[in-house]
Amino acid sequence: MRAIKDQLYEQVARIGKALASPKRLELIELLCQGEKSVETLAAQAEISVKLASAHLRELRLAQLVETRKDGKYVLYRLAGTGVADLWVHLRGEAQERLVELQLAMASLVKPKGPLEQVGRAALLKKARAGEVVVLDVRPGPEFAAGHLPHARSMPVAELRKRLDELPGKVPIVAYCRGPFCLLARSAVDLLRRKGYEASHLSDGIAEWRAAGLPVEQEVR
Repeated sequence: MRAIKDQLYEQVARIGKALASPKRLELIELLCQGEKSVETLAAQAEISVKLASAHLRELRLAQLVETRKDGKYVLYRLAGTGVADLWVHLRGEAQERLVELQLAMASLVKPKGPLEQVGRAALLKKARAGEVVVLDVRPGPEFAAGHLPHARSMPVAELRKRLDELPGKVPIVAYCRGPFCLLARSAVDLLRRKGYEASHLSDGIAEWRAAGLPVEQEVR
């Protein structure tokens, strides 16, 4: 019986081993946004394609990611929403318990806008009523794969050129891939400099879905 118990724990430990890499965690966060090619993942994680492929192979061996062919490309995706939930809970526990992570997060904090104190349900209600603009500043394909209800896609790279599309008197809440993502913080900095009332939502799609809230997709 001892051998059987050891084998059971060993199988569960495979997941822990697969997650025991900062870059593999980043790849999982990126895949929470939707399926991507290894080339896209490598560029977004700022590593070589060879290294990205090696990390993805480990995640695939642990049954955390899956692949499909799309012409000459191989696209990677999470094996299920449970993998995204695992990432959200793991990061949340780390942030709750590790002082070093708390200090690192504090160094990223900007002065908060009034809407950053509003709860998720209240924010959703305000967005539905048009009392706030929810701005998704991730790349367009990530928005298409899944976004917050009533959100408007405006990638951070296009934001400066598209400011005239935003209402001047309605508060704006920008979000990106989650608490570790810097895209929304950059967007809020720009918007505030241009005179907009802008706030940063730390949630990404994975955090929003893990809280039991709805996520929308573009109709194709």
